[in-house]
Amino acid sequence: MHTMDLRTMTQTLVTLAEDNMAFFSSQGPGETARRLTSVFAGVREQALGLEPALVRLLGVAHLFDLDPETPANGYRSLVHTARCCLAHLLHKSRYVASNRHSIFFRTSHNLAELEAYLVALTQLRALTYYAQHLLATNRPGGLFFEGDEGLTAEFLREYVTLHKGCFYGRCLGFQFTPAIRPFLQTISIGLVSFGEHYKRNETGLGVTASSLFTSGRFAIDPELRGAEFERIIQNLDVHFWKAFWNITEIEVLSSLANMASATVRVSRLLSLPPEAFEMPLTSDPKLTVTISPPLAHTGPGPVLVRLISYELREGQDSEELSSLVKSEGPWSLELRPRPQQAPRSQSLVVHIHGGGFVAQTSKSHEPYLKTWAQELGVPIISIDYSLAPEAPFPRALEECFFAYCWAIKHCALLGSTGERICLAGDSAGGNLCFTVSLRAAAYGVRVPDGIMAAYPATMLQSAASPSRLLSLMDPLLPLSVLSKCVSAYAGAETEDHSNSDQKALGMMGLVRRDTSLLLRDLRLGASSWLNSFLELRGHKSQKTQVPVAETMRRSVSDAALAQPESPLGTDSLKALTDLSLKSSSESSDTPKMSEMSQSLETLGPSTPSDVNFFLRSEDAQEEAGAKEGASTKDRGLGSRATFPEGFHPRRSSQGVIHMPLYSVPIVKNPFMSPLLAPDHMLKTLPPVHIVACALDPMLDDSVMFARRLREVGQPVTLHVVEDLPHGFLSLASLCRETQQAAQLCVERIRLILTPPAAPQP
Repeated sequence: MHTMDLRTMTQTLVTLAEDNMAFFSSQGPGETARRLTSVFAGVREQALGLEPALVRLLGVAHLFDLDPETPANGYRSLVHTARCCLAHLLHKSRYVASNRHSIFFRTSHNLAELEAYLVALTQLRALTYYAQHLLATNRPGGLFFEGDEGLTAEFLREYVTLHKGCFYGRCLGFQFTPAIRPFLQTISIGLVSFGEHYKRNETGLGVTASSLFTSGRFAIDPELRGAEFERIIQNLDVHFWKAFWNITEIEVLSSLANMASATVRVSRLLSLPPEAFEMPLTSDPKLTVTISPPLAHTGPGPVLVRLISYELREGQDSEELSSLVKSEGPWSLELRPRPQQAPRSQSLVVHIHGGGFVAQTSKSHEPYLKTWAQELGVPIISIDYSLAPEAPFPRALEECFFAYCWAIKHCALLGSTGERICLAGDSAGGNLCFTVSLRAAAYGVRVPDGIMAAYPATMLQSAASPSRLLSLMDPLLPLSVLSKCVSAYAGAETEDHSNSDQKALGMMGLVRRDTSLLLRDLRLGASSWLNSFLELRGHKSQKTQVPVAETMRRSVSDAALAQPESPLGTDSLKALTDLSLKSSSESSDTPKMSEMSQSLETLGPSTPSDVNFFLRSEDAQEEAGAKEGASTKDRGLGSRATFPEGFHPRRSSQGVIHMPLYSVPIVKNPFMSPLLAPDHMLKTLPPVHIVACALDPMLDDSVMFARRLREVGQPVTLHVVEDLPHGFLSLASLCRETQQAAQLCVERIRLILTPPAAPQP
C-alpha cells in the first residue's frame, strides 16, 4: 500500500467497498447488514470525493518545499495523513471481503472500526477543502495566510467547530509509526481520567494520582474516550494542562525515568543571583555592556539552571559553584568531590526546554539531556525559565538571555573553556533559542556558534496554514491547547483559579501531595476498573432480546447509530457517525448541534482591531445577532464557499469553543514570533539546524523560517523526520524511530561544536 499511487489505492478501495456492499445488502433486512452496507457506501462516497482534492494538492505541493532535497510542507503532510486513513480502510475492506463468510468473523469489532475510520476520512476530506482554499488565498509559496485578520478569524472560527473525537478513539495516532500508538493510548486514558477528576473538583487542582487508574470505562470504550478527550481539549483551561504536563516531575515518575537514562557524574540545580554584570562587546572587547537581571512582571529574581555533565570537570566542584547549588528536596543527592577531574571541555551546550511556555522544567527533559552529555562529552546547562500564565512574555526571554550570558561569562565554573557555544531547544524552547540569539545580537554580545532547534514554534500569531490543519487530529498538540498556551504567554490568560491555600502550596506541591495517596489507592483503583468492566458486561448480558447473530457492541457509537434508516449518502453518514454522548449533553447546558451550527454560520468577520479568533460563550449570542445579516458571499473563507454542494462534515457536539486567543499586537513582536523578524535581524543569527516532524502541526513554522533564513543568505539546514509526533525528544527511549530522530539532533549539535577546519595554505 505504501508504494501504491493515490489513484490506484482509491479505485481498489472503491471496488472492495462495492463488493462488500453487494454482499451485505443481500444478507437480509438485519441491523448489522444494514449498517455494514451503509458504512461501505459511505467509504465509497468519501473516497471518490477525496481523491481529486488530494491529487490537486499533490500537484502543487512541491512549490512550497524548502528545496528539492527537502520535500516537506503542510500540504504534503495532509495528503500523507489522508493516504494513511485510506490505506487502513483498504486493509480493513480486504479483510472483511476475505473473512466475511467465516464463523470467526468479528462483526461488531470490524463494524465499529470501519465506522470510526469513515468519520475520520470525512473529516480529512473537509481538511483538504480547507487546504485548497488556503492554496487559492495565500501568496505563491506562502504557507501562512496573510490576508485580512477578519477573514483569518472567520476561517479559524469555522475550522474549530469540526468534530475531533473520532481522532482520539479508535483512530488515535493512526498517522504515526505503530510503535507510538500504545503510548498515545496510555496518555489519552490518563488524560481523560485526570480531566474527569479535575472537572469534579471545585478548584480543579485536587487530583489524586490514582485517578489515572480508576476510570476503566475509558480504557474499554474508545468512542467514550474520544468524546471525553474532545471535551477536555476544548473546554479545560491552561491550568489543567500545566498540571497534567507536570505529572512527569513528581518524585516517583521522575526517578523511574532517570533509572532508564544514562548515569552522569554531575546533575546540579543552580540558582543564579539577580545581580547585574558586564559582558564585552563583540565589536570591541574593550567595551562592555551591562546585563541586567530579569525585571518583567515580577521584578528581580533568581534564575534556576541545571548543570549536567557526564564527567566531573575542572571548576564543577569549586566552592563558588557550590554556593549556587539549590536543594531539590529530601531526595536530592549532593555532589561529592572526586579525586580525579577531567579537563575543561572546549564546548558548552545551553539548553532551553519546551512545554508550551506554560509547563515542565529541566527535570522533565533530564533523561535525554543526560544522553546528550554522555554522547557529546560536553557540559550542558538547561535553563528553568519562569512559566506563563504567571510570568508571561517577556519574562521567559529575559531569564533565558540572562542565564545564557551568565553561562558564557562563567563557563569555567561549568567545566568549559567556552570556545564553542551551542544553543539547543525543542518546541517553545526552540523559539526561545532564536529570540535569545536575536537579543544577544541586539545587545552586541557574543551570539552562539550555532542553534539546534527541534520542532520549534516560530509563528505565535494565529495564522492558518496547511500543517496547522493537522492539529484537528493531533493528540499531543491540538489547536485549542496551542491557543491557550500562546494566550497565556502573550498575557491574555490572566485568570487565577486557585485559592489561597493552593497558591501557598504551588502547582507541583499539589501534585506531590495527591500522589502520596498512590500506593494506598492502587488497590481501590484496580477494583474500580474491574467493577466498571463487570458492570459493562452485565449491561450487555441483559439485552437478551437481541438475536445472537445480530449481537452488536453497545457503546456510544451504537447509541448514536440506533436511528431511523435513511437513504445512503452524506446525510446518512452524518447520522451514522454521530459519536456525541447523551450523558455529556445532559450534564452540561450544551446547546443543540443545530442551534450551535446556525449561530456559528451567522457570524461574520470581526474587525481587525478586536479580532477574537475563538468566541467566548458569553459573546456568542451577542455577535451572532449582530452579524445575522451577513451574506454567504461576504464570508470569504466560510464553509459554504469551501465545501462542494452536498458535502457536510461532522461538527463538534461540545458547544461553543472556549479558546480565548486574541490578535494582540504583542504576538507580532519578532522576539515572540521570530518568523516575523525583519531581514536585518535574521541576518544576525548564527548557523541554524532545524529538526522538524512531517506530521507536526508546527511543521510550516520550520519550513517558512528556514526559507526566510535562506532568502537572507544565512546558513540553515532543515531535516524532517517521518511518522513521529511533536515532542519526540521526550520519547527518545520509546522506540527505534524516536531514538534515531533524537540521534539526529545530537549529530546537529556535534556539527555546531566541531571547530571549522583551518583553511589550506
